[in-house]
Amino acid sequence: MKSEKPTQEDYDNWHKDPKKWYLCFFYYNPKDKRLLPPKRIEWMGYTLNLANPYSVLLLLPLVIIIALVFLLK
Repeated sequence: MKSEKPTQEDYDNWHKDPKKWYLCFFYYNPKDKRLLPPKRIEWMGYTLNLANPYSVLLLLPLVIIIALVFLLK
């Protein structure tokens, strides 16, 4: 079975679906393969798609740096 690339309409529908947003700002959509989809208020930039496994690779160094700053203070 060949999976088709999502259309812009699919992306728009996913973005508007409140079930894909947790606590109004965490985006989690396994069907959306984008790492950085637009935020809920699009002019504010981008957010991580937490369903994408590569988002952990981006988030982990940031968490480690913040933890080190607090530990070395």
